[in-house]
Amino acid sequence: MMEKEIIKIASPEQYIASQGLANKKKRVAAYARVSTDFEDQIHSFKAQIDEYTKKITSNPNYEFVGMYSDGGISGTSLKHRDGLNALLKDAKAGKVDLIYVKSISRLGRNTLDVLTIIRELREKNVEIKFEKENISSLDTRCDMILTF
Repeated sequence: MMEKEIIKIASPEQYIASQGLANKKKRVAAYARVSTDFEDQIHSFKAQIDEYTKKITSNPNYEFVGMYSDGGISGTSLKHRDGLNALLKDAKAGKVDLIYVKSISRLGRNTLDVLTIIRELREKNVEIKFEKENISSLDTRCDMILTF
């Protein structure tokens, strides 16, 4: 008769502690963009920066990596978007775990560019949360939404 083998599975808390993840804070950044220098958009731009800075710095589970932004820049191309390109470089280098963006259109207006960004960052386990659409880039339904 074979002896039964008992395998002990660690609780989630034990696993987290064994991996040294217990007190690891999520490294969080945000990205803001407006396409013109008109008064109402300047106000929106400042509001986005203030909102995300407060949201991230007030969360004890977050480490604020930075606020990246491009003001008065079109979202139709990645060219000349120094703030976004710096954010993408830092995220790909493993300095960012989570990025907040007001909406998909703030990240970009070119569907192919946005899908490429999402997929590249997803491979690095970097999440983008789009607040207006209430969706995470780690949810593959995000890809489907973008293609519509």
